[in-house]
Amino acid sequence: MTLELATALGNLPAEPNSFVGRERDLTELAAILGRVRALTLCGPGGIGKTRLALRLGAVLGAQYPGGVWFADLADVDLDEARAAVGAGRLVTGIPTEAAAGEAGRVVALVTAALGIRQEADRLLADTLAEALRPRAMLLILDTCEHLVQACAEFVQRLLAGCPGLRVIATSREPLGVRGEFIWRVPPLGLPQAAPGEVADAGEVARCEAVQLFLERATAMRPDFGRGEGSLAAVADICRTLDGVPLAIELAAARARALSVEQIAARLADRFELLAHGDRTAPPRQQTLRATVEWSYELLNPAEQLLLSRLSVFHGWTLEMAERVCAQGQISPAEVLNLLRALIDKSLVSMDGELNGDARYRLLDTVRGLAAEHAAAAGELGALRAAHRDCMLGIAEEIAAVAYVRGEPSWPERVALYHQVRTDRANFNLALACCVQRGDAAEGLRLCHALSGYWLASGEVAEGAGWFDRLLAIEASVPAGAWARALAVRAELAFEQLDYAGAAGYARACLELSNRIDDGNPASAYRLLALTDLVSGRMAEALAHADAAVAAATQMGDDWEHGVALGARGAVIANQGDLTEAEKVFQRALEVLSDNNGWGVASVLYGLGRIAVARRDLTGAAGYYRDALTLYRQIDARPEMSRCLAGLGGIALSQADLGTAAASLTESMRLSLAAGHRLAIARGLLALAALASALGDMGQAVRLAGAAQAANEAIGAQPSAAGNRRMDALLDAARGSLGPDAVASVLAEGRAMSPHQAAASMLAPGRESAAAATGAAGDGGPLSEREREVARLAAGGLSNRAIAAELYIAQATVARHIANIFGKLRLTSRGQLAAWVAKNDPPAGP
Repeated sequence: MTLELATALGNLPAEPNSFVGRERDLTELAAILGRVRALTLCGPGGIGKTRLALRLGAVLGAQYPGGVWFADLADVDLDEARAAVGAGRLVTGIPTEAAAGEAGRVVALVTAALGIRQEADRLLADTLAEALRPRAMLLILDTCEHLVQACAEFVQRLLAGCPGLRVIATSREPLGVRGEFIWRVPPLGLPQAAPGEVADAGEVARCEAVQLFLERATAMRPDFGRGEGSLAAVADICRTLDGVPLAIELAAARARALSVEQIAARLADRFELLAHGDRTAPPRQQTLRATVEWSYELLNPAEQLLLSRLSVFHGWTLEMAERVCAQGQISPAEVLNLLRALIDKSLVSMDGELNGDARYRLLDTVRGLAAEHAAAAGELGALRAAHRDCMLGIAEEIAAVAYVRGEPSWPERVALYHQVRTDRANFNLALACCVQRGDAAEGLRLCHALSGYWLASGEVAEGAGWFDRLLAIEASVPAGAWARALAVRAELAFEQLDYAGAAGYARACLELSNRIDDGNPASAYRLLALTDLVSGRMAEALAHADAAVAAATQMGDDWEHGVALGARGAVIANQGDLTEAEKVFQRALEVLSDNNGWGVASVLYGLGRIAVARRDLTGAAGYYRDALTLYRQIDARPEMSRCLAGLGGIALSQADLGTAAASLTESMRLSLAAGHRLAIARGLLALAALASALGDMGQAVRLAGAAQAANEAIGAQPSAAGNRRMDALLDAARGSLGPDAVASVLAEGRAMSPHQAAASMLAPGRESAAAATGAAGDGGPLSEREREVARLAAGGLSNRAIAAELYIAQATVARHIANIFGKLRLTSRGQLAAWVAKNDPPAGP
């Protein structure tokens, strides 16, 4: 059996079309990245920095077991980030990266791209650094120029603490990081002959810039000419455009309506008119801006107007464009045809499909220019408000059907969940608009609608940050909306393990809800029950759970009723009445069965824990598998990790070591990726039990030591069951390895990081028996010193006597004994004596 900690390959977006040229650049950059850890691709907008970085990441992906990961920093709203400076810490004591302004938004985007979540009482940046420290991975940070200082500090910190990390940044200016290699992205290769001169057709066709133009023009018009005359005109165009890829693609988009000669003539006229522009700007920036302006001015007035209005989006659908952009001179019926025209002219790109709807986006350079035109027309403020209203409407439409009984079906709700995730940047823009305008009521409504996504995905720190900014605004907010916001804030705090904060928000919600008709007392009572439960106040927990069920029933809210029953079942189970707890959970399942699958999965997990307590392992495994299936569909990673840990524990108790290894290692992978330290500590103890079952007691003790240290680092108290497992494992180890060896190896494990300890379980072949030829069972052959120690131990000498015989420390002997037992999969000195007699006749003292 092979124990592998599976590693995701990364999140590189698919290339939208063929990659042309740059072979020499890719070769050079690959060699550079083998020598340096920070590579910045610099150049003006449109020169191809992002495309080159993505291609380089795809080419080098196999060299990075930890994956190649991409974070697009263009989504950071700079005004919103700066507005967050000075926000300090949350009132609950949970640190928020939003308080760090620009730097916080960089950290938040990168952790979101990697699927890492915040922990209680720990900065998100610290969690990120800890999660990346053991990985050999490549991180691409795209569009850093508007956050260059924050990016520099972020990269410097990660490189200092993560030895296996390499970073590629794309920026219009260097980051200024120590050890940074700055590579100026050149334009594409151009024909050598001067404009108007006759050049060899084959040589022209081989030039990168010409290849790109022909590739894109042919995609527009398959019969596009490639004769010598056409090639000469294409060469002139590419020279005029200085080989800038974006400019070439925009010009090639005209092939649908113009001949190549017409494109060349019109382009030349346009640049002659712009010759007296800003002479202080770099020539390539003049060229690119001129090209984008030229493309913009070739649009008719309606197309120009739509393009400027689309600049408020970070990706959109046709319906979203109709909601925001169809006003005044543009009717809803006109949007589709205008959008199609912009796509034909390469100013708008299709960005795949989601839930049957095509999605669209603007290139960053085009978006910036379009926003300038919207601002110049005095429309930008109104457009941002319209965008906010659009995103609020979408979020509330989804929330209205996400947590009710009946339609839509669960697959349709999963699709809605993914829609929210896809439009995360748009929702953040809308929330930033609310903060900047002081629109607390609209912002809190949007937060409430997004809360289910934040909780299910584990993005609780992001949700808490937005709530805190909006709750701090002094504005008139309806009492019901305020109470519901406090209820969700309590739930987010609970997920952050901030139990005191959760109880405080819940009490505030309850106090307000008791005075109005549209609050959420059921949620407040439920959160008080859960905080009582974790604090051991069982009587109070049950009273609050009963009150939550009663309040939800009075409210007529099936979702709150179901989750309140789930909380009540958890309280009763912890009181030891498993029969009654199972009845309550089954009732919760009935209430939620035609509702949101996320709640169903939570109840199934609770039933699985009850089944384990009853030793109904087959039933428990069924519950865990059913819950895991639902959690996987919405990528709820923390919950997936818990289900996998449960399945691994069941398999381990049934001696199904293959299933145990697969489940426990995947669980650990998810916990390590999310940086969830409590789950990591528990996972290490589970892996220790697995190592013990595999006969590797030395490894088991190391992992146990690492688990002890991980718990102490976060101030966590292991459960009574966890303490029993730890004591049983160490007692068994002392019986086979001896007290001295256990103490030594336990200290060794305590000195390891959780990542090092988990990685030590990756060695292949742990199920193999020790080879009869004297080779080790699964940890490699014994060293010569280990053979000496084995012979002496087989002869009956104690560790002290062996130390005296070999003139080494007694602790060193203990470590050798532990290594020998682990390699040979032995558990006693009697087994060792038999092995030595068969494979290595002892020489004696």
